[in-house]
Amino acid sequence: MHFQWDWLCLGVLIISSVTAEMENKENLDADVEVENFDKQSQEADVDRDKSSLEVVYQTPKPTGEVYFTETFDEGLSGWVLSVTLKEDTDDNVAKYDGRWEVEELKENALPGDRGLVLKSVAKYHAISAMLTKTFVFDDKPLIVQYEVNFQKGIDCGGAYIKLLSSSSDLNLEYFFDKTPYTIMFGPDKCGEDYKLHFIFRHKNPKTGEYDEKHAERPDVDLKKFYLDKKTHLYTLVLKPDDTFEILIDQTVVSKGSLLENMIPPVNPSKEIEDPTDKKPDDWDERPKIPDPNAVKPDDWDENEPARIEDPDAVKPEGWLDDEPQYVPDPNAKKPKDWDEEMDGEWEAPQIRNAKCETAPGCGEWVRPMKNNPKYKGKWRAPMIDNPNYQGIWSPRKIPNPDYFEDLHPFKMTAVSAIGLELWSMTSDIYFDNFIICSEKEVADRWAADSWGLKKLVASANEPGMFSQLVTAAEEHPWLWVLYILTLALPIGLSVLFCWPGKKSDEYIDFKKPDVFKQITKGELKEETEDFEDDELEEEKENEDTDEDERREIEETKREFKRDNTKKMGREASVSEVDGEGGEDIYDAEEENEVPDGSPGDWSNKSDSEDEKKEADEEMGDRPLKSVRKRRVRKD
Repeated sequence: MHFQWDWLCLGVLIISSVTAEMENKENLDADVEVENFDKQSQEADVDRDKSSLEVVYQTPKPTGEVYFTETFDEGLSGWVLSVTLKEDTDDNVAKYDGRWEVEELKENALPGDRGLVLKSVAKYHAISAMLTKTFVFDDKPLIVQYEVNFQKGIDCGGAYIKLLSSSSDLNLEYFFDKTPYTIMFGPDKCGEDYKLHFIFRHKNPKTGEYDEKHAERPDVDLKKFYLDKKTHLYTLVLKPDDTFEILIDQTVVSKGSLLENMIPPVNPSKEIEDPTDKKPDDWDERPKIPDPNAVKPDDWDENEPARIEDPDAVKPEGWLDDEPQYVPDPNAKKPKDWDEEMDGEWEAPQIRNAKCETAPGCGEWVRPMKNNPKYKGKWRAPMIDNPNYQGIWSPRKIPNPDYFEDLHPFKMTAVSAIGLELWSMTSDIYFDNFIICSEKEVADRWAADSWGLKKLVASANEPGMFSQLVTAAEEHPWLWVLYILTLALPIGLSVLFCWPGKKSDEYIDFKKPDVFKQITKGELKEETEDFEDDELEEEKENEDTDEDERREIEETKREFKRDNTKKMGREASVSEVDGEGGEDIYDAEEENEVPDGSPGDWSNKSDSEDEKKEADEEMGDRPLKSVRKRRVRKD
């Protein structure tokens, strides 16, 4: 069994070693890229609170055809602040006077990398810029990508952008919430509602009116992107085959079809309910009706009450009928400012009657109520299937007069500007590295030269695993219990299976061999002397015994001594073979009782020569027995 525990412990140690080595390997792989950047890094500027990993930042340059790019490293050149008012709003707050700044990130900043920051709280912000060239929805995909960092988290506010529709009267100074746009895309949050908008305005080909079409909500949890205070990359990909993809940090979080995954659908239904159709008066929608043939039983009494007084109830002894439950407070006094003309007649407040506290009750005793066994309630006929049931009525369908079919909703209104029209209860929302293009490779390369560096620095400055666990436990204290159990379980198993336990006495007793206990010469000599003392006492007590009996006793004693001498010789030889450190063996006590009769009976058992020879032969084949005599006192 001990051999099995050793193998178990060895297996646990091997598994732990392999796991630790795998984790070290993963960490090493993750640090390879950091080490490559570290070769180019310089010493951090402590006064400016820069990141511990300095990366050489260069303003990213697009590697292909683009319609718009912005890094804000050169300031707000080309951007226009709105000077108009928001409609349908109080004039005190309708003005777009929210403040914008261009500055670096507060944490994990790259030297020289700056972004657009929303600075005001509870104010409307509006800023916009023209595209380098107008994007026309034809046969090329549309890719919109930018970075957002909620540096203080977000309580209520948005960080979405609008791609403004191309028109001849577009004036960015008057950009406001009613300015026509083609696409709205980006994060938005208020309360516990975390949204990632993708809305496009679709033009009805029959009426020429525009309707907003919202993409279905992503199936992923968006909460962490709003609260972790990290820079995240938001990407929208629209393809000419009328499909779309939404990515966060280059991972797809939602995708679908413009024809199937928008709310409301792009194309209306072919048929609609006839608004002029009405349900006939004789239309029966009841699936069940009362049985018309059912008759109320004669013994059914509808007048019986549901509850009646208990006739068996008895008023408790000591009930105080004349004492009220509440009495005026004798210690209460009318306030000095009490005006009886204004406040009415003053009455002392009511308190519990002290006499009722020791009594079973006060006031008029009323019998308690109980359920009436005769109560049946109002009789109703049982329900049966309605033979005239016609189902639930619904209006008839007619062709939809407004029906149209747009098989290619990708062909939207052209886009010529980009704008941010926002309201927020949280400041310091960071925007950076906008790009609008048609090639995914161009957008990915742009992200690698900008967002990729931010992610690298943030990963290098990420707190260790222990710090993250402590932070998580501070937010969720119940995690401490999980941590303790996680640490205690392997330790407990290791102690249980690997620590050498002390064998119990029962186990030792179970392992004892079934042999006789060995005795030394000294012990045998002491037993002989004890036996001689016992015999001397017996001789003193039997002084009236005949001289012949005494001779027989003396002769028996001499024979017993010779027999013991032989046993001692054999015992010495056995001790030399077994050694002094052998296992403990149990005592075998041979009890020889001396009867109450004459000592001659005892001598007859020991003076037989044949019995002594047989005993000597048996002692030669096995270890010696310790012979002990029980003292017998004569009454």
